[in-house]
Amino acid sequence: MTKNLRMIDLFAGCGGMTVGFAGEGFRSVLAVEWDKAAAATYAANFGEKHVIAGDIASVPDEAIPETDIIIGGPPCQGFSNLGLKDIKDPRNQLWREFMRFVEHSRPKVFVIENVDRFAKSPEFAMLLAEADHGALAEYELQHAVLNAADYGVAQRRKRTIVIGSRIGRIDLPAPTHAKDAGENSDLLPWRTVKDVIGTLPPHPESTDLPNSRFAFFGEEMPGVFRGLDLHIRRTPTSKSLDRYSFVPPGGGRFDLPDELLPNCWARKPTGTTDVMGRLRWDMPSVTIRTEFFKPEKGQYLHPQWEAGEWVEAYGKHRSDPVRSVDRVISHYEASLIQDFPADYRWVGTKIQIARQIGNAVPSGLARAIARQIKPHLVSQAVERAERELAFA
Repeated sequence: MTKNLRMIDLFAGCGGMTVGFAGEGFRSVLAVEWDKAAAATYAANFGEKHVIAGDIASVPDEAIPETDIIIGGPPCQGFSNLGLKDIKDPRNQLWREFMRFVEHSRPKVFVIENVDRFAKSPEFAMLLAEADHGALAEYELQHAVLNAADYGVAQRRKRTIVIGSRIGRIDLPAPTHAKDAGENSDLLPWRTVKDVIGTLPPHPESTDLPNSRFAFFGEEMPGVFRGLDLHIRRTPTSKSLDRYSFVPPGGGRFDLPDELLPNCWARKPTGTTDVMGRLRWDMPSVTIRTEFFKPEKGQYLHPQWEAGEWVEAYGKHRSDPVRSVDRVISHYEASLIQDFPADYRWVGTKIQIARQIGNAVPSGLARAIARQIKPHLVSQAVERAERELAFA
């Protein structure tokens, strides 16, 4: 019965959410993603025939198949100046498209994922209104903000998850991991950065992806890359390297000597605490964003750091150059922190792949949601098979 669970994957990106659902036996029969490089990565891992690399609005109603579940994260068009209940507002086009697919496919369940603040947005109020008296009136909604770290992902990433069901209430999955899980706890401890990248070579050899190309959707693109192909480094300036050397694990821009602070930071004594930050081996990472390769964007320096010489002029220790790794995490490391399989296939330029990684749903979180939903759909399939057998 599990093999027959059909899925439509909207706003599919490079397939992070799909990895989790596929791992629980769901089979995608249609995927839609407008970013061609992301769609190509999806196709490289799940097949190209069922993938539409284009505008979701261009998919005709008659091309929408019946399915058991629709998953996706329609991008929010902003959190202000939106009509709360006017789903026909042109600014809400992507939400209208998600609703159109639900209306024509009539899945038993749908799942929406979005940023944590989505639950307080006008778009969310609009969604509730549709469930109350609109296109989603037959669906019962459950929602919560879930932290990926609580489901075995080595990353503290909070996302709003909405489950809509017309086959009875489906609750959000209970956590399987916890920050302070003790010996007597039923929960496992949070997975750490060291768990997922601790054995990788500390010093990547290349700054570039391999020179290879492959055709998807009739167009040649960089790829297909996998594994250590993505373990690439940047070439920072000497001043950047000097800055990195003073940042200990868990630290950030406030650990820099005043003399090394850029003017923009020197003039801002508070806030943006994670920029120029260094990850910690013994904790999950912060949220991996699309520009994780820029340390000025967040806490993305490699966690390996040991104190070296004392610099009298600065009154601080800089890193030991032998026992420390003064670089940002690689694309491969970021993908593993995002819970992609080690052998996942990637298509695109360095910037395109970074965007795909940062925009993805961690597969461990998606798998926990899929595992929660699956018994309800399997039960429905069994009941249907029994009825068909009775009338045979």
